[in-house]
Amino acid sequence: MQKSIAGFEEELRRQEKSEFTIDKYLRDIRLFVGFLGERELTKELTVSFKASLIESGRYADSSVNSMIASLRAYLKYLGRPDCYVDNIRIQELPFSPEERSLTLKEYHRLLDAAKPDRRLHLLLQVMFCTGIRVSEVKFFTVEAFQKRLDHARIRVNCKKKNRGVLVAEELRREIDRYIRDNKIKSGPIFRTGSGKPLDRSTIWRQMKNLCGKAGVSPGKVFPHNLRKLFARLFYEQTHDIVQLACLLGHSSINTTKIYVKTTENEVRGRVEKLARVALFGKRDNTTLSA
Repeated sequence: MQKSIAGFEEELRRQEKSEFTIDKYLRDIRLFVGFLGERELTKELTVSFKASLIESGRYADSSVNSMIASLRAYLKYLGRPDCYVDNIRIQELPFSPEERSLTLKEYHRLLDAAKPDRRLHLLLQVMFCTGIRVSEVKFFTVEAFQKRLDHARIRVNCKKKNRGVLVAEELRREIDRYIRDNKIKSGPIFRTGSGKPLDRSTIWRQMKNLCGKAGVSPGKVFPHNLRKLFARLFYEQTHDIVQLACLLGHSSINTTKIYVKTTENEVRGRVEKLARVALFGKRDNTTLSA
């Protein structure tokens, strides 16, 4: 099994999976191999593994499904589709959890808290204003800005796809000023002291360090939430989900729909307005669009 894990890792690298994805797959597979022990691989045991994840109470249903996806990829590598297990069926909620949804006001508080660190301050603005993935930060290089298309777009590559990221003019000027002031001649703009691109874990940790000063719950503060906030605000302004999917680099609009969900409080407010209109008609001056 240990040899098969090493071979599986090589296969993931051949498929050009990101380091984050590879680490996640391997972590899930090692958990499964530990469960399997010396027993022979069977469908009954993969079903039992799924049941053990559910019964442990340690994982959300979505996390269990993510682990099942890792297991499915591993079983495919082993040539054992007979051992596949189905995902847990989850009824999709019409709203995103309040405790995980970052608001625009909270973003601005994080931005204020980051001001002493100019690099982090600008990085937060870039991730929010462009909606890029944290894995795409490394493509913000001096060379990319020198070769930018139409003075507005730079090229990034993620999941084997090239796409242009729109950079607002005011943000572009801030980036150019940062490059000039820090005398960055080439390579990544957001870099470590040794010149290497900031990695995911460093960005994540630095964002978390802002929580106390900003007065924002740590559960809301992580790079991907800036991307989701960009998506929600863009959709609120345009209601154009096709255009938003293109901006985010999504292959499927179904993925984009997840990003634009409002919070439970917002959904409840709309339901309350609908009830007032239904119950009181013209006596209620509130409209559904108010």
